[in-house]
Amino acid sequence: MARPRTPLLSRERIVAAALRLIDAEGLAALSTRRLATELSVSGPSLYNHVATKDELLDAVVDSVIGEVDLSMFGAPDGPPTATPTAKPDGTPDDAPTATPSGRPTPWPDALRAWARSYRAALAAHPNIVPVLAQGPGRRPNALRLADAVFGHLVEAGWPRGQATRIGALMRYFVTGSALASFAAGFPADAEVYDAADYPHLGEAHRLAGHRGTVDEGAFETGLEALLDGLVLRFERLTERS
Repeated sequence: MARPRTPLLSRERIVAAALRLIDAEGLAALSTRRLATELSVSGPSLYNHVATKDELLDAVVDSVIGEVDLSMFGAPDGPPTATPTAKPDGTPDDAPTATPSGRPTPWPDALRAWARSYRAALAAHPNIVPVLAQGPGRRPNALRLADAVFGHLVEAGWPRGQATRIGALMRYFVTGSALASFAAGFPADAEVYDAADYPHLGEAHRLAGHRGTVDEGAFETGLEALLDGLVLRFERLTERS
């Protein structure tokens, strides 16, 4: 009987294994020796596909960025694809990713849908967020994302300088929201919150038990506040032009 073949080692297989390891145990767990063990190969064989650990981390980060939906900004070679978006609770959003006529999605709706997809990708891989926060570098998916956001804003009428700043602002907001849980930062021990010292935190010990609701609600509140402010700014900009 023929022995089962070991899957061929490839860059994609290495990156996927590295991401699984980081998801399960954190960035500190990633090493050439550990990854080789996970893949049942010799350590030196990894270097035929990734030269350094930094290169591997870049590839892992870019694979996470590749999970972010960019369809709301329109396909590069054609009109936007009308894919419905959803709110964090799973209910359909009112804003489609393309208008029925195939025209580009209004920029506030596009930013909203993109920010939700971006945060969902980061929430699925929270241990990689500190590396991702360093910027796009030479990562193809990250550069593709930056190009899509910037291009859509400029085509909508934003000056190039402001479009750059809005893209940065949105990235800071989404990345920051994925770095840690606000609710989980409050101990569940009610005795911590002595009323003499913290008169307004009498219910704070309950926050950790409502982590998803608090954190998702904070993200949605912040996102809508950002978009409301940008819409007002855009209205003033167009009034002056």
